[in-house]
Amino acid sequence: MAAIAITGATGFLGGAICRRLLAQGQPVVALGRDQGKLAALEALGAHTVRNDLAGGPPREAGELSAVVHCAALSSAWGPRAAFHASNVGGTFSALRFARAAGAKRFVHISTPSLYFRFQDQPGVKEDVPLPTPVNAYAATKGEAERIVRAETGLDPVILRPRGIYGAGDTALLPRLLRAAQAGPLPLIRGGRAETDLTHVDDVVSAVLAALSAPAGMTQCIFNISGGEPLPVRQIADSAALHAGLTVRWRPMPAGIVLAAARALEAAAYLHPERPEPRITAYGAGLFAFTQTLDLAAARQQLGWAPRIGFEEGLTLTFGRRP
Repeated sequence: MAAIAITGATGFLGGAICRRLLAQGQPVVALGRDQGKLAALEALGAHTVRNDLAGGPPREAGELSAVVHCAALSSAWGPRAAFHASNVGGTFSALRFARAAGAKRFVHISTPSLYFRFQDQPGVKEDVPLPTPVNAYAATKGEAERIVRAETGLDPVILRPRGIYGAGDTALLPRLLRAAQAGPLPLIRGGRAETDLTHVDDVVSAVLAALSAPAGMTQCIFNISGGEPLPVRQIADSAALHAGLTVRWRPMPAGIVLAAARALEAAAYLHPERPEPRITAYGAGLFAFTQTLDLAAARQQLGWAPRIGFEEGLTLTFGRRP
């Protein structure tokens, strides 16, 4: 049985994919930068390769049936050159690696940040015209998608999972909870903004569905989410409750918050070290505007649907009910 390679295997999602495949008896080649996490995957049976794709592809690791490309620089702030090296250069490297190893499918993990606008967008479909990218992360992930789509010989499938969370996550919910501990969160437009998050186990299942989907599908880009639109205020309050915290909210006009965020960004750009501002315009926009995803294509063409609701997902994440 030919192996499946996972880039970014020492990250949150990549590691979860590796562990699921290994548990199913699938040979796995795990690529990543964290030697300690690679060692843990090797102990589970993975063949591991320490590599930074931004610096070029690794040597061939034998014949591969597929590559799942999770490696990326994901942040709302940072130097554009760093995003380009990781998200564009790294994708070029992953594609070269896949071609050299004879892979028949390339599953690319992208982002719904490509859809972001400073306005409400319920039920966004994959074919919606994309706006000007909101930040360097969205811009470089969009460029990476275009590169992947051109690689028709690798029969690419692109997944855009929304807000991945779960046990072991160090980004989404931990970042939200740190902000809640630091001070009141902005209650914008009465707190009616909604979003849909995705438990990591559901994203892993979507990746497996993409790996086994028939060749030559007419559509190759799919939204992935928990399929449960929730007010951002409810998400923060529920996560805090599971973590034993209480969120304080401060009603604020959207225009003032966005103007303040843009002023902070401008000041950060002028600083020699360009530190991340306390709030970015993108971050403020997530609290102000609804963006949820239409999952019809993934249901119909991949045969995939989310199974873990948000409250169940929080219990799995925190290991207990509040």
